[in-house]
Amino acid sequence: MTAPGGDTQHGIRRRNLARVLRTVAAQGPVSRPAVAARIGLTRAGVAPLVNELLRAGLLVETGRAATGGRGRPGSELAVSDRGPAGIGAEIGVDHLAVCAVDLRGRVRARVAADAANRHRAPGPVLRQLSGLLAEVTAEIAAEGLRPAGLTVAVPGLVARDATTVVHAPNLGWRAADLAPGLAGVTAPEGGSSAVPLTVENEANLGALAELRLGGGAGRPAPPPDFVHVSAEAGIGAAVVVDGQLLRGARGFAGELGHVPVYPDGPPCDCGGRGCLEQYAGEPAVLRAGGLTPERAAAAHPRPGARIALLARRATDGDAAVVRALHEAGTALGIALAGAVNLLDPQAVVLGGALAGLAPWVLPSLERELTLRTAVTAESGRVGGPAVTVSRLGADGPLLGAAHAALQGVLDDPLHCCVPAHSPRN
Repeated sequence: MTAPGGDTQHGIRRRNLARVLRTVAAQGPVSRPAVAARIGLTRAGVAPLVNELLRAGLLVETGRAATGGRGRPGSELAVSDRGPAGIGAEIGVDHLAVCAVDLRGRVRARVAADAANRHRAPGPVLRQLSGLLAEVTAEIAAEGLRPAGLTVAVPGLVARDATTVVHAPNLGWRAADLAPGLAGVTAPEGGSSAVPLTVENEANLGALAELRLGGGAGRPAPPPDFVHVSAEAGIGAAVVVDGQLLRGARGFAGELGHVPVYPDGPPCDCGGRGCLEQYAGEPAVLRAGGLTPERAAAAHPRPGARIALLARRATDGDAAVVRALHEAGTALGIALAGAVNLLDPQAVVLGGALAGLAPWVLPSLERELTLRTAVTAESGRVGGPAVTVSRLGADGPLLGAAHAALQGVLDDPLHCCVPAHSPRN
């Protein structure tokens, strides 16, 4: 039987199961009538969907809920803290990290390791990462969780709908397919099926984390249109339009770090000259602040340590570092002005390492945006979009990866994640 638009009854049921699960994940604990009201179905229509998700172990009943009227009160629903978990991994220039989140969005396990990955071959990096992944999956298994998917964040260009890193200049990788090196993790020996693997640009995952987690704690939710800028050794950006990532034809959208700021400037690893990374990337800022990047890396190898060093020196009034951060903000503002004029976002969000340097970077960045942004229709005055600082900071890409790994469960709950005890097996 076919529904309007060519949808089958099975397809409609799958979508409605996903709608119920998403509603409870976002709003729970919540009553059945509230779920029905929020997704526009009758109580009778929601009941079998809820029961199916309860049998699959994706939802649980938490207790009685007031009805506000006659009749026996029902039970509130919440997503289970057992069952599927999203596994996120991050390959950074100087570190590796893995975390797992459950359907409630809670981090259930997390490990990290220092790793000098610049110009290190993919094979050894992936072997070390596989060890961290095994550690996390063993830890969550003891709590009744199983991996539903693995998403790996990398600082480089990733082929669209593939697992190949096309070019990661700060790692020194070209055409590196990560799937073979992670095969033992995504299809463990004795496992019933492979765990879906996704490889994604770290800036994109930082933006997805901002969409999912950026609000709360007294902060408004991010607008549906924004540019998210993040930094480690390099600088990346993600463009969000109507709540969706703008990926580009090949999936390469957002390479803000390689936008030429001063076309006659120094050469860049990408082959261009005067790119933003040559003025606002971590090595460039260290150098401009009178610090040798190699020596700083040797003395402060841990993730975020060199950013903390810059922030500490700026706080102490080191004139060279303050000037370097001011110049970095200027370069960022120039690069972002083009994106702002082209895309008209509601906000620019600074994430990653830039969040820790915001007090010294923001003034010159905002000045350039104000000078270079077109007149706004509403006010008739020159000015740029709001510039905010992500509360997630350097954790954004890793958290975004873990939440992205749960996407398949939320899109198709029973198909993607049937528990071992389910009668469907």
